Amino acid sequence: MIKGIHRYLVIVAAAMILSGCINRGEAPAPVEEVKPVPEQPVQPQPTVPTVPTVPSQPGPIEQPQPTIPATPKVRSYDWGSTMQPMVGKMLQAEGVTPGGVLLVDSVNNRTNGSLQTAAATEALRGALANNGKFTLVSAQQLSLAKQQLGLSPQDSLGSRSKAIGIARNVSAQYVLYSNASGNVNAPTLKMQLMLVQTGEIIWSGSGAVQQTQ
Repeated sequence: MIKGIHRYLVIVAAAMILSGCINRGEAPAPVEEVKPVPEQPVQPQPTVPTVPTVPSQPGPIEQPQPTIPATPKVRSYDWGSTMQPMVGKMLQAEGVTPGGVLLVDSVNNRTNGSLQTAAATEALRGALANNGKFTLVSAQQLSLAKQQLGLSPQDSLGSRSKAIGIARNVSAQYVLYSNASGNVNAPTLKMQLMLVQTGEIIWSGSGAVQQTQ
């Protein structure tokens, strides 16, 4: 009987121990309540006041600068070095009567550019000065004859027929017709000695003309 009581007590003690463990069990952690985040009020965009446009004051009117035209390059040629030997050959030509009157026409420009022929004509007349075979028609006589035909004193006759017509007007027996042709940077000088009465060419020659530095 004592054993029975003892077994009963053991069962009761075990039940009490189990009951105490259940009662001491940890209560579940309370769920944290999520509070809503209050919305921030929208800040209005600051209004920038419009700055009125100030009309620009008209500045001083700039006067356009006058365009200065470029000075054309003046070419200079060594006419004398070419004309002297040519004139020497012409004076030795057959059919030339010493003492005859010679009309020297102005040198004509037949090149591909602008050419100052006054210097060439002056050099040609200089090469014939004191030649001992021809009497030259003076520049004054030639100018007067041109005016009688309605030509400018500076006008080059330009053709053999005009040159012969002028020569007859001044009672010349010979005409020296000359022109510069080819490239204006290195032209070729051509001369022809003609009889006024028949228009026959009794001598012709040519030579290259070099520019001077």
